[in-house]
Amino acid sequence: MKHLFGKATIAALAISAATEAAAVEWNVSVWGSRRAFTEHVEKLAELVAEKSGGDFTMNVSYGGLSKNRENLDGISIGAFEMAQFCAGYHRDKNPTITVLELPFLGVANLDEEVAVSHAVYAHPAVQADLARWNAKLLMTSPMPQYNLVGTGDPRKTLADFAGMRVRATGGLGQAFTAAGGVPTSVTATEAYNAMESGVVDTVAFAQHAHLSYRTIDIADWWTENLNPGTVNCPVVVNIDAYNDLSDANRAILDESIPEAIDHYLANYADLLTKWEGILTEKNVAKVSIDDAVIAEFRKVAADPIRAKWIADMTAQGLPAQELFDLVQDTLKQHRMNH
Repeated sequence: MKHLFGKATIAALAISAATEAAAVEWNVSVWGSRRAFTEHVEKLAELVAEKSGGDFTMNVSYGGLSKNRENLDGISIGAFEMAQFCAGYHRDKNPTITVLELPFLGVANLDEEVAVSHAVYAHPAVQADLARWNAKLLMTSPMPQYNLVGTGDPRKTLADFAGMRVRATGGLGQAFTAAGGVPTSVTATEAYNAMESGVVDTVAFAQHAHLSYRTIDIADWWTENLNPGTVNCPVVVNIDAYNDLSDANRAILDESIPEAIDHYLANYADLLTKWEGILTEKNVAKVSIDDAVIAEFRKVAADPIRAKWIADMTAQGLPAQELFDLVQDTLKQHRMNH
């Protein structure tokens, strides 16, 4: 009897060990703190754990695994399985997706941002571009058009932009350069200190980031309608880690992406409805830029920067015109269907 019990115990332990071995735990590298920008990552972690019965879990780390500018490098060497990064942090490492950071693309809302981003992510040249870093594009982190907060007198004209020190990355930085501004690409986490110390006069962010990184706390004004563009920040996974998933867990991950994006959009919509009250509470003046000024800004920034981007990317052997046309065609198709 004692002998039989021993065998049963050993069998139970073996089953338990096999179960533990089969469980998959991913580390996810993001930065800052939990906010609207990371809600789809948090929701994805929740969904895969729930649907897999705990067999597939994700540990979301806010800066504990890597610096935000080094997340793509971490993915490439398998330091963690999933990460979020922004294209403008290292344009040379992900040139194809910088098409989504060109100024004045005409994207009107977050639904359209999701549509154009995922269309670009699905392009073979883009997938090959990111595969150089052993990265698979999973989903976007859709953000509204950026606008400025600043101190002192509001910047209302292109002449006001001349010499303006602005925290802006990627295509936005190029746009402000074209208008005479002086952009700096300090990271989001450095923006508050840069603004407080006078390293920059203004900061270009989406609403959630002005809140999360507290630039709104020291701002005198906010441009409500400049809308020069936005940044593109994908969530990627290590290709080997993705391929190593069981068929069931890979299906769970893939099917959970639309749900995670829907959660993100709903959460961001709530934030936008509260934005007016936040401005009032913090005594931040709304600055409306004249249509003629925006048209002038578009003229000096949009066409020349787009033309240069297409020429530069084509010279690198990338299908630049095709990618830009894909964005515009996707916008038209999305609007027809919605």
